[in-house]
Amino acid sequence: MCMHPDLRAAAGMEMSMARRNRVAYRKRTQNRFSMFLVTLVVVLILILVQMGSMELQRKIDVKAAEAAALEAQIEAEITREQEIENFGKEVQTKGYIENVAREKLGLVYEDEILFKQKD
Repeated sequence: MCMHPDLRAAAGMEMSMARRNRVAYRKRTQNRFSMFLVTLVVVLILILVQMGSMELQRKIDVKAAEAAALEAQIEAEITREQEIENFGKEVQTKGYIENVAREKLGLVYEDEILFKQKD
């Protein structure tokens, strides 16, 4: 069977168009699959970043609570320091020394009279 050269060219064009259509279809399918993979990777990266962000926020909250506790402890120590300072000043007074000498040591001045109760 012999074909006319024009028919042969037309058949060749149809074959090449069919081949081009198949190649174009394959490329579109590959492009869609590639876009799906890229989208999937981007979504996974976003999920990982969000999880890391949540973990960091939890750590920030824990550290903030620790800082608040330490601030309260600092305030308590400052108050205690002031109390100790005031007590140190009170201990240096003559009245405190006399009071301790009377109550704890039982000392009195020479011209004082001491009265004791009988049981």
